[in-house]
Amino acid sequence: MKFKRILLKLSGESLAGESGFGIDSEKCKKVAEVIKKCTDFGVQMGIVIGAGNFWRGRTGTHISRTESDKIGILATAMNAIAFSDVLNKNGVKSCVQSALEIKGLVPAFSVSESLRSLDEKKVVIFSCGIGAPFFSTDTAAALRAAEIKADAILKATTVDGVYSSDPKIEKSAIKYEDISFDEILNKNLKFMDMTAISLCRDCSIPVVVFNFKDIYEVISGEKSGTYIHN
Repeated sequence: MKFKRILLKLSGESLAGESGFGIDSEKCKKVAEVIKKCTDFGVQMGIVIGAGNFWRGRTGTHISRTESDKIGILATAMNAIAFSDVLNKNGVKSCVQSALEIKGLVPAFSVSESLRSLDEKKVVIFSCGIGAPFFSTDTAAALRAAEIKADAILKATTVDGVYSSDPKIEKSAIKYEDISFDEILNKNLKFMDMTAISLCRDCSIPVVVFNFKDIYEVISGEKSGTYIHN
């Protein structure tokens, strides 16, 4: 395997059904089966899941950004708890940690506990972002990747990499196979927030943006998606 320890960033919608809302048991099971195959290869995996299947940034326009982000933070905990249960039921040992301790429900994040769980071949799901509004789950993924010394961040999307513009809208959009963090920042390519990109650059953590169905190719080092590095 090219990567021994990864931080997988999933969207909340990856757990939802056709409506894009809530948690769909069959969809979760399919994602769990893919993750099981990766861990069976010996890959250690941390996961950060977004909250778009429950709440999006300014979904409620009458709610301030600060309060709206707090709702999103709590929604990631719901996704983490649900998906951890699905993983365990499908033969993948997992646990959940939270940037905010939710007593009786989710233990607080600990670097040492995370590393111990990874060495015990458990998938560790990190919830509640970094525990503060105005920071996305992309930034949480970058921070946790740095803390657990991940070899790379794998960001699963519905397209097969980073493009010069949205390929679903612009047919002439150019795909980048290999690009630096500085180029991403200079071109203002918005597949990931700039805070997360800057942190990955400063910590020298490569990012692979890819279509989830190609995850085996990515972790084994085959050319797939867009590879972003210093």
